[in-house]
Amino acid sequence: MIDPGALAAQITKRTVEAMKAHNAERTGTLRLIKAALMNKAVERNASLTPAEEQQVLTTMIKQRRDSIEQFTKGNRPELAAKEATEIVVIEEFLPKALDEAGLATLVSEALSALEAALGQKPTMKDMGASMKAVQAKLQATGLRADGKLVSELVKKHLAG
Repeated sequence: MIDPGALAAQITKRTVEAMKAHNAERTGTLRLIKAALMNKAVERNASLTPAEEQQVLTTMIKQRRDSIEQFTKGNRPELAAKEATEIVVIEEFLPKALDEAGLATLVSEALSALEAALGQKPTMKDMGASMKAVQAKLQATGLRADGKLVSELVKKHLAG
């Protein structure tokens, strides 16, 4: 089991380094990460597991991607760039994301296993079960991937 406070300690250490380097943007982002983790721990009234910490960080990235989209539509490139910078900092604390080719391989493996379990090729009606199988395989490997991309690849695989 990983020490529950390991991520918080790592973030605190990186915050101090950023402060010494006078990097205000990085310091601010690291403080946001720490605050989000602490808020979730207080909300649960217990320390977070590594999976829960990862979920908090994933949620933060998703929020920033949505913000980038909105800022781009609103013709605010400077704010979109700030959000993109925050995503880079947050991703430092997450496992490496799979690229599209690696994810496509993982999807086909998971769906082949599902096909063996069902006794027939999964169809679009099996989308929910297919997504669960792929997400379980992702979790088992300890990797992460963008949910939209996973959904697109599963749909493509089920249709083809």
